[in-house]
Amino acid sequence: MLNKINKRRGGFTLVEIMIVVAIIALLAAIAVPGFLRARKRSQASRILNDLRLIDAAVDQYAIETNRASAAVVNTADWTNYLKKGSILYNTGADIFGAGYGAQAVDSLPKASNTAWTTLSDVADATFWSPYGHN
Repeated sequence: MLNKINKRRGGFTLVEIMIVVAIIALLAAIAVPGFLRARKRSQASRILNDLRLIDAAVDQYAIETNRASAAVVNTADWTNYLKKGSILYNTGADIFGAGYGAQAVDSLPKASNTAWTTLSDVADATFWSPYGHN
């Protein structure tokens, strides 16, 4: 009886392996677009959060230095009011490399045109409200 078990070979046939590969490919085809959309949405959320941080930093700078409305605040000035070592503090730019530039007191910062066009399929105008774009 032991000889019969040893003579019998176990394993998968080529058809079975091809079916498994086809199922995995189908699942990947369904999942990948969702992951890409989630990635773009998180990039848009990060830029929106950066805009909120910039707005707060400009306001803090204006309060501490007695700046009037519409006074221009240079990038080096408002970045000093951000967390030291953060990417926004170090670069003053969004994740696409577009700089936010100088800001005006009592006006909202805007997302770059690059970010607006790149993320327009996942972030419409209501998403960016009240910040908008240049």
